[in-house]
Amino acid sequence: MAGVWRCVAAAVLMCVCLWDSTEAVGGAVSRPRPQRTRHKKPKVELIDLAPMTGRWYLLNMASKCSHLINHGTKVQPTVLTLTRSPDSDQTMSVSTKTRDNHQCWEIQQVYHLSAAPGKLTLKGPRSELDTKIVIGETDYSSYAIMYFQKRGQISIKLYSRSVDDLSEPMLSKFEQLAENQTFGLAYLFPFPTYSHCGYVDRDHVINCDPEC
Repeated sequence: MAGVWRCVAAAVLMCVCLWDSTEAVGGAVSRPRPQRTRHKKPKVELIDLAPMTGRWYLLNMASKCSHLINHGTKVQPTVLTLTRSPDSDQTMSVSTKTRDNHQCWEIQQVYHLSAAPGKLTLKGPRSELDTKIVIGETDYSSYAIMYFQKRGQISIKLYSRSVDDLSEPMLSKFEQLAENQTFGLAYLFPFPTYSHCGYVDRDHVINCDPEC
């Protein structure tokens, strides 16, 4: 069972994967543009984390992660739930639910708060393997754009409170912010907006605190 859940954790957590990047071989067609090696530093607003709690549906992701590039057409509906940790005011409990091989799984993690507004850390086994998270933009009630950085690689995710009323300006804003970070259309991976997991039995819950 341990081997199974490790494989599932790796597959589910490709949603935050920032492993070795590669050239796009699929996805949407993007116009050729000069390659830039430096990412622009995302603009960070003064984010209040308290209203960020609750359920967020993953709508789109910009990434050069090799796993996504090779398997991006097989992404599964994914929902994130943020709650303030009951034992500490310096952490947030994170639940990610998605499917693998038709089975619903839940990954439990902890984000550590920073003194800087809107910045969090998902700690790895060593400090150089930490994932730095920035809530770049949100209105708390409908959408949130989050940046994930690990080992110098950046991914950007667009979350929504609902999948029933998707805003075209919101989607366009995400595409523009992704382009600012050198992600063309070929590196955008939309996620399904249906059949999200609800209840997950305890045999399919993976606790990644302190790590997977």
